[in-house]
Amino acid sequence: QVQLVESGGGLVQAGGSLRLSCAASERTFSRYAMGWFRQAPGKERDIVAAISTSGGRTYYADSVKGRFTISRTNAKYTVYLQMNSLKPEDTAVYYCAAVRGAVGAIYRGESQYDYWGQGTQVTVSS
Repeated sequence: QVQLVESGGGLVQAGGSLRLSCAASERTFSRYAMGWFRQAPGKERDIVAAISTSGGRTYYADSVKGRFTISRTNAKYTVYLQMNSLKPEDTAVYYCAAVRGAVGAIYRGESQYDYWGQGTQVTVSS
C-alpha cells in the first residue's frame, strides 16, 4: 500500500507561483509513474501533469503547458509540481496519484492510478 501526502498548497495572487510536493511512503517509488490531478468545485477531476518512472517523459494538460512543471526526485520518494503564472481558473484541490508503471510509460487517465493522496487546496485570487 503506497501512501501519498501532498503539501505546498495555499492562497496566492494571480501571476504568482506555488510548488506542490507529494511524498510517498514506498521505497520502490522509482517503479511508480506519477500524476497530478485537480478538481474544482462542481467539476470532474482532471489530469494536470504526469511523469514516467525515471522522469524522462512528461505530459501536461493544454491548460497548464508552459506554466507548470512536473518533476521527481526518486531518492527522496517525492514528486513536485511547480506552478507559475497562476490564474484564478487554476483554483482547485490538487491530488497526486501513483501507479506501478512500465518503464517510460505515461498514464493520463484517472482510472489508471491505484493510489491517491488526500489533496491540497490551491486558491488563486484575482
